[in-house]
Amino acid sequence: MLIPRPRSRADGTGSFTLDERTRVTADPAAEPVAQYLQQVLRASTRLPLFGAAGATDVPVIALRIAADPDDLPAGPGGDRSEAFRLEVTTDGVVVTGGGPAGVFYGVQALLQLLPADVYRRGQVRTDGWTLPVTVVEDAPAFAWRGVMLDVARHFRTKAEVLRLVDQLAVHRINRLHFHLTEDQGWRIEITEYPRLTEVGSWRTESQVGAHVPDDDGTLRVAGRDGRPHGGSYTQDDVREIVAYAADRFVTVVPEIETPGHVRAALAAYPELGVHPDRQLDVWTEWGIAHDVLNAEERTVQFFRDVLDEVIALFPSEYIGIGGDECPKDQWEDDPRTQERIRELGLEDEEQLQAWIVGQLAAHVESHGRRAFGWDEILEGGTLSPSATVVSWRGLQGAVTAARRGHDVISTPDDQVYLDYRQSDLPNEPIPVSIVLTVDDVYAFDPVPAELTEAERAHVIGGQANMWTEHVDSVRRLDYQLFPRVVALAEALWSADVAGPRDVGDFRQRLQHHLARLDALGVEYRHGSGPRPWEERPGVPGRPQTRAERAAYIDAVTANIADGGPTP
Repeated sequence: MLIPRPRSRADGTGSFTLDERTRVTADPAAEPVAQYLQQVLRASTRLPLFGAAGATDVPVIALRIAADPDDLPAGPGGDRSEAFRLEVTTDGVVVTGGGPAGVFYGVQALLQLLPADVYRRGQVRTDGWTLPVTVVEDAPAFAWRGVMLDVARHFRTKAEVLRLVDQLAVHRINRLHFHLTEDQGWRIEITEYPRLTEVGSWRTESQVGAHVPDDDGTLRVAGRDGRPHGGSYTQDDVREIVAYAADRFVTVVPEIETPGHVRAALAAYPELGVHPDRQLDVWTEWGIAHDVLNAEERTVQFFRDVLDEVIALFPSEYIGIGGDECPKDQWEDDPRTQERIRELGLEDEEQLQAWIVGQLAAHVESHGRRAFGWDEILEGGTLSPSATVVSWRGLQGAVTAARRGHDVISTPDDQVYLDYRQSDLPNEPIPVSIVLTVDDVYAFDPVPAELTEAERAHVIGGQANMWTEHVDSVRRLDYQLFPRVVALAEALWSADVAGPRDVGDFRQRLQHHLARLDALGVEYRHGSGPRPWEERPGVPGRPQTRAERAAYIDAVTANIADGGPTP
């Protein structure tokens, strides 16, 4: 049973069995994929699988680049680079891709046709490596199929990031949005500004659970763990992660937050802030710190310098510059900031935020890349036409951005925020916001229904976001991500498969797929609910109803709900 659901599959009679004679061959452009396949198969089967076929009767798994990609199904915008055909006969296997990525995804389908033990890193069975005779043709619905990982609130080691890359690749997720900086930590080495990691990469302790209301309704921190937390990636670590992911056709997309969510940077370099005489610490609470960047040219230049190093490390077409949840109160109360607004010919603090974001977006574009930011970058009305908008506060940002001619990545919190609770059971660990089940994620459609055909073309895909305030271990990361990422993968890959989405059919295939997750060592959430060691008794969350969440989103997106052209 294949996940994602393919566009077409025609089963035949008989099977093909891998044995000691089987060899893997590849066109030159597909050779890296052959090496990947050999690595996976040799670990679990102990079959040799390498070397050229020495005789015509030697069974072969052949990996090919299509001589005419038009023979394959079309992907988004007619692109066929990720399309593939998998043909299994009684004599062998041929995987044909529109490009190396297509071959890789055909290999993922091939592996799913084998027993789930193929995903183990050691041999647990000596036979049964049999594929059914079949022909599978497939291509993705969306070019951007992503997961965002927040490593700033809780750091994940390089090895843990590489493990996640493997998990995403198995599910044909092709973007890892790497959220590297926050109020609570700065995770990437910047050689020109070493204090960003020397000071900004660790905090003295962390909040435990959500804020809770006092009797008068004031929110307060319920508890702290009293333990330092930190970590960062050297530039060589980043290069390794990027290269490892590229071998698995996952593009790592970096994000540096500005002009809010910057307290870790201000702890390292106070002169970047509105109050340069204040020595701040790296924030130990969750939520939004009120400390923001000042609007001086030297501060903008500081972040241009940071982006120069980031761009040199990440070949991604897209570079994230943040732009979300920027408090305006420090700017409103600061005489120098008010003077700066007048100097720049701006009207208010919203336009100042847009000016800072615009300066950094222009710098990204000067490198031949494209800037992307959260949907707040639509505020202020001066967004570069080439900027891409990540719509997180529902889909209003997607509607407005597409109607203004911007490309869109949809990640509405009420559909694909994977830090949100998975049930309303009383033992659900740290229940955050609304309930988002596997079925809810499976229903995700990144394209707002009200868009015209021309506007729909601006929606390049979607992603799920994994915020980590309450995710302090890789085991908890697994629990929050899976199996909801499996549903996401199918929602973004198979969205244009003919016929309505059949959640019952998906659930049946998911039950089969769980054995693969077991073999991969993924500690996913079981359908019956959290197991005892997954609970967090006594740690408060902040659950919401869908009506409460919708009312909040409507209120905070009112200033971008015009849907018309950029002012």
